[in-house]
Amino acid sequence: MPSTIPPSLRVFERGWLSANNILALDDDGATLIDSGYVTHAPQTVALVEAALAGRPLHQLINTHLHSDHCGGNAALQALGPLHTRIPAAEAEAVAAWDEQALSYRATGQQCARFTFDGVLSDGDTLRLGGLDWDVVAAPGHDPHAVMLFAPAHGILISGDALWENGFGVIFPELEGESGFAEQEAVLARIASLDARVVIPGHGAVFTDVAGALERARGRLSYLRGDPLRNATHAIKVLVKFRLLAEQSMTLAALRAWFADTPLMDRIRLRYMPDATLASLCDDALQGLARVGALAIDGDRVLNRD
Repeated sequence: MPSTIPPSLRVFERGWLSANNILALDDDGATLIDSGYVTHAPQTVALVEAALAGRPLHQLINTHLHSDHCGGNAALQALGPLHTRIPAAEAEAVAAWDEQALSYRATGQQCARFTFDGVLSDGDTLRLGGLDWDVVAAPGHDPHAVMLFAPAHGILISGDALWENGFGVIFPELEGESGFAEQEAVLARIASLDARVVIPGHGAVFTDVAGALERARGRLSYLRGDPLRNATHAIKVLVKFRLLAEQSMTLAALRAWFADTPLMDRIRLRYMPDATLASLCDDALQGLARVGALAIDGDRVLNRD
């Protein structure tokens, strides 16, 4: 971890099924930022409890509510009183537990129901881990996402708005809504922050912020050049995510899940109306197999890291 991260912040790098978790330690307790996927909830709880060293966990914050960022919320809330804050625009959907509005039904993913006590809006300020943080809106990958920025230390918790090599799928574009323009604006806003170290939602902490922004702009330009690229990438990401969760599935079960995932058909209708869901599934499997992200062994599909 770069030396620019103070000891009051602990980063648990989790891979791709679960987003990274950040634990901010204060004298009177601690705050966890993002909680991973639901099937990893026991591991999330164990990691947090081991790092608390006797401090209470008193607050939970989510940068956004995709299932890999908030799937451990319910398990952490079950441990005891836990003040939970979510992006403001998601409050109504969480209160009603609308799995369609929250994307879980559309993407064929899972998230245990959780509650919240407060919201995060652009311009809010927080005190976490002995540092002052600004809440920064980050639409693009998710229209309701936020980032956290500690200006005195140049630390940005970016969620999926910026990784060392790219950013998350631009989901709004898949539904015919604007997302590329918002992602461009978020990258410009990050460039204006004078961030010196980034804690991303996935991957290692990094300090070459200018390089990451340059790569992200190149990636965005590529996707905007032909929106079908974003769509086919999204299909592969969702299939890979399912395999990360299951590790091994029969080809029949994976095809059935694919056909039952509403977003897949909405992508097909918008971008590839002459294709069938079966052909889109098989194309995604073949593409992932070519890059070693999965293997097909007879009638089974196996995850490969």
